[in-house]
Amino acid sequence: MAQAAAVAKPPAPPRRRRASATPRRLPYLLMAPAALLMLGFIAYPMVSVFYYSLQHYNPTKPWRNGYAGLDNFVRVFTDDPQFWDTLTFSAKWVFVEVGLQLLFGLALALIVNQTFVGRGLGRAMVFSPWAVSGVLTSAIWVLLYNSQTGLTRYLADLGVGTYGTSWLSDTSTVFPAAVVADLWRGVPFFAILILADLQSVSKDLYEAAEVDGAGRLQQFWHITLPHLKDAIVLSTLLRAVWEFNNVDLLYTLTGGGPAGETTTLPLYIANTSVDAHNFGYASALTTVAFVILLFCSMVYLRLSKFGGASK
Repeated sequence: MAQAAAVAKPPAPPRRRRASATPRRLPYLLMAPAALLMLGFIAYPMVSVFYYSLQHYNPTKPWRNGYAGLDNFVRVFTDDPQFWDTLTFSAKWVFVEVGLQLLFGLALALIVNQTFVGRGLGRAMVFSPWAVSGVLTSAIWVLLYNSQTGLTRYLADLGVGTYGTSWLSDTSTVFPAAVVADLWRGVPFFAILILADLQSVSKDLYEAAEVDGAGRLQQFWHITLPHLKDAIVLSTLLRAVWEFNNVDLLYTLTGGGPAGETTTLPLYIANTSVDAHNFGYASALTTVAFVILLFCSMVYLRLSKFGGASK
């Protein structure tokens, strides 16, 4: 028995402390207030708009207010030709603006990505219009297009055009004039995102391509563009949504005129709700616009294979 007592028992293995659940939940607890605020600011307006889209709601005619069911949506698709006109112009506006902004933004990004004297100042000048607010941008271009003191006055002094010409009141020139004004502010957005992605391209790829005899165009097509694919897809999608919802610039420049030539769907919605006080029908239009944007975004991301491996 003494011999058995002399045999020392092996020490018991230390007990593992149960990992506290608090550290694992801490990031979620810290994000919870911001998530709740975002949910309130995003979810509540969406639910509210959908609710009012099913109502006849006009504060100036309270006796007509009440449940409408799908009447507002039926009117949108069957009894409102202005909806189709504004939707067509919105598609035209988005296609032209996003396409030109991408083209010029890519060109500017490739230029300021090169090494040259004063590159920092050049980048600052290229990106500065993006820091200007939409209302201030509109005010600047209203002054530039002024028939008495703007560009048309100086062109008339040079013998080009006639005095008193207003590009914003002529149906043949208002669209190009509005496009140029929005290009001034939209091009830097693409230039910033594309330049940021260009900085991550390894120079070894270009050096290896030069050793293999690839020219500048071949390097751009097989190295630069595949690397920029996701940045281009994301930037064009974001900018397309913003351009579709663009109200401030067109409202300040043209007010949707002349003769409704520059009225987008969001501007039509704003006029229907703010000017006509028909919030029920405006909510139905907003719901339709939201569904259109959501569907087009999903199709675009699917077709572009965003996030997939570039071939």
